[in-house]
Amino acid sequence: MNEAKNDVIVVNEKDEWMGTMEKMEAHINGTLHRAFSVFILNDSAELLLQQRAAGKYHSAGLWSNTCCSHPMPAESTLAAAHRRLKEEMGFDCELKPLFKLRYKAVVGDLIENEYDHIYIGKYNGPVTMNTEEVQNFKFLSLDLLEQELTTHPSNYTAWLLLAFKQFKEAVSTGNY
Repeated sequence: MNEAKNDVIVVNEKDEWMGTMEKMEAHINGTLHRAFSVFILNDSAELLLQQRAAGKYHSAGLWSNTCCSHPMPAESTLAAAHRRLKEEMGFDCELKPLFKLRYKAVVGDLIENEYDHIYIGKYNGPVTMNTEEVQNFKFLSLDLLEQELTTHPSNYTAWLLLAFKQFKEAVSTGNY
């Protein structure tokens, strides 16, 4: 197994490379590291959500944006986003940077302390989820998702709850 695949890129508050660290160690210690989140819309402006697999090391079974992960050392966030979109959801499409989200959240016994690069794409084809990563998926309108996030926040990942308002605003203003 490639050890670098389990490493994350440690960054400072300006998202500048500071080194690497084993992924679980970074989440146990709450070390700031680089991440990405992909939001895919269809032609009906519905967001493709995934339900994280029951075996995930945190946030298992929660609904989240289309895909998210960490770039490997020496991998750009955009390249990593394309890679993980194919690995988790079985497709790829054009992705555009939308915004960056700096957040910190406790998830179970771990700490998400991430500089998250948010990407947006459009896709209308088939989805072939990787059942080791994803246990279900659905498309949902942004208005209905906003209601769900308000009424049932415990069903959703911390980063989706934190990123959604800015995401919806960027989409509604066409700012992407």
